[in-house]
Parts: sequence; C-alpha cells; structure tokens
Amino acid sequence: MTILNETQQDAAREDDGKYLVELEHVEKHYGNLHVLRDINLKVKKGEVLVIVGPSGSGKSTMCRTINRLETIDSGVIRIDGQPLPQEGKALAQLRAEVGMVFQSFNLFANKTILENVTLAPIKVRHMDKTQAEREAMDLLARVGVDSQANKMPSQLSGGQQQRVAIARALAMHPKVMLFDEPTSALDPEMVNEVLDVMVELAHEGMTMLCVTHEMGFARKAADKIIFMADGQILERGTPDEFFEHPQTARAQEFLSKILTH
Repeated sequence: MTILNETQQDAAREDDGKYLVELEHVEKHYGNLHVLRDINLKVKKGEVLVIVGPSGSGKSTMCRTINRLETIDSGVIRIDGQPLPQEGKALAQLRAEVGMVFQSFNLFANKTILENVTLAPIKVRHMDKTQAEREAMDLLARVGVDSQANKMPSQLSGGQQQRVAIARALAMHPKVMLFDEPTSALDPEMVNEVLDVMVELAHEGMTMLCVTHEMGFARKAADKIIFMADGQILERGTPDEFFEHPQTARAQEFLSKILTH
C-alpha cells in the first residue's frame, strides 16, 4: 500500500535535513497549572517523532499548539521557518498545511465518506470537484476504504472512520501530520488497521508528530522518541536508546509499568 504519491515522496526526500517544526522556549499555563515548561524541539522534514509519557504530562497540549488549536503564553513556534500566525487568513493557510488526526474522528455525520474527504480541498484549496473526487478516491483506496465512499460515517467501524480521517487530512497535501492519540478511542481489534496506515506513511517520508500509547508503533516507526512528564521533555533519543537505556528514573518507572502488561 503506497499512500503518498511519487511527487510527495520526492519532495519529502529533497527537503530532508531542513527543520519543518521548531518549538523554542514554549510555555503554557491553564490558570495556575503549568502545562508546558520550556519546551524546545526541532523536527526535520521526513522525520517521525513519537511523543510518549504518562497522562497529564502535556503531550496533547504540545501537539495542539503546533497548529494553534492551543495558544501559548511565551516562546516561538515555527513551521517551515515561519513563525506561527496569530489569526486570520495566514492561520487558515497554516492549518491547511498541518494535517491533524484526533482521538475522535470528527467526520461530518451528514456527509458521505467521499464528501468528507473532498470538502476542504474544494472549499479551501479551490480544487475542481472532479479532481478532488479523483484524488479522494485514490486516498481512500490507499487506506483501504474506497468501497465505503458512498456510505455515511455512522455505517463504518471506528477503525474505518479513523482511516477516513487520515485520508481527509492527507487530501490537503499537508507538510506535516499531527496525530493526537489516534487509536485511543478504538476497540483493540481496530487499532492495528490504523497503525498500519501510519507506519506506511512514516516509511514513505511523511513528517509526523505522534502522541501515542502504542509502544510497538513507537519502536517500529519512530526516528526519535521524546518522553514528557509534568509539562517537560525529560528524555529524547532513538527508540533503542529510550526503550533499552532510559536515562531518568521517571522514564524507567513509566516503562516498567507499561511494558510489563
């Protein structure tokens, strides 16, 4: 299964080595709660970063700041060298280039699967409807749900809906994909069908930031893993470094709990 077309894969390889996502000294509070503490992070084009850590560690909040679904109190976030816009058309343009897949599928219940995938390319990118539908069917085929194109979301399983959500994000030709615990709302037997699509994307050179509890995926797909706890990045390294030789007591405790079950 090939998800990105050859042009997209070539672009990913050509830009390898440049930083696509940069966070510098990012701080975030919810009232008195300090949820992000001096976050510094750089992700190269074509790199897969997996973010792990206990619940409440700030993982999802950090992920959501990257397309400004969450604002920050201080610091700088850059996408492809440009500071994150505050609002207006520039922010809408940025969000068109940063695909996001959430825990919940957020599909439009009153539109068919095909309409869900074509809506943004037609409305935001002003793509011709015929071209949008052709590209959508190609993407739906690549994530294995093209036979469901004329159905409504309620007629699909959770795993199928999440694969549609991935296709919908990819239809905008994003520079980077953000995944915020995309399998946490799924029944266990549906998890792998979504992770398989994500692994394929990773192998094809899509820049990805993934918040997940799926350690098998982290080992298989990540170029780099960061471990967060209490709003801070405590460790960063390759999957082998993190899983085999965690440096902090907090990471060792976290891994001992999740890897023994």
